[in-house]
Amino acid sequence: MTGLGLRRLQHLVLYVADVERSVRFYVDVLGFEIQRRYPKAAFLKIPGTVDDHHLGLFEDTGIGRPDEHVARMYHAAWEVGDLTDLARARERLIAARSLVGQADHGTSLSLYAKDPDGLEFELSKNMGAPKWPPSPPTPQRSERRGEAATLLNIRDWRKRLRASSTSSRRVWTGMAGGV
Repeated sequence: MTGLGLRRLQHLVLYVADVERSVRFYVDVLGFEIQRRYPKAAFLKIPGTVDDHHLGLFEDTGIGRPDEHVARMYHAAWEVGDLTDLARARERLIAARSLVGQADHGTSLSLYAKDPDGLEFELSKNMGAPKWPPSPPTPQRSERRGEAATLLNIRDWRKRLRASSTSSRRVWTGMAGGV
C-alpha cells in the first residue's frame, strides 16, 4: 500500500480545564499567536505561517488531569527551525516548570514538556542522517508531578552537537545541564 502524501501535523485540538491559562502558556512559553478567540475556545497559530490555525483549545470546565492508564493521545510534536530555537524553547520550558525530558533520536533532538493540563508535547529539530551512531543515553530519574520520567543527560546532547554549526553549538551547550 502506498502512502497518502502526509507531510506534517496540520492542527491539533485539545480539551483543557481553563482556556485562559492554556492560551497564556502556549502564547507566552511556546510563542504561538492568537488567531481567533471565543469565550470558551481559542485558535492559535505558529507566527509567520499561512495556515489558519495549528492548535485549537476548547474549555471543558472540571476536566481532570490525563489518566496515564487510559488510551488517549500521547503527545503532539512540532518541529523548530534551528538549534537556537530549540535552545530558547528549552530555557522557556524550564522557566515554566514544564520540561519533562529531552532525547537524541539520532536524526533529531527533542524536548518533551507538559502544558498546564498535563498534556504532553514535543519540540524537535531535525538533524539529518546521523554521521555516526548516536551514543546510548545516560538515564536519570526525575519524580516530576508524581511520575517517573527517563531523561537524558545533557552531555549526550553535547556529543551529538559536535557536528553542528559553531554558533548553534555554543548556544545549546552553554546551558546549565539537566532538566
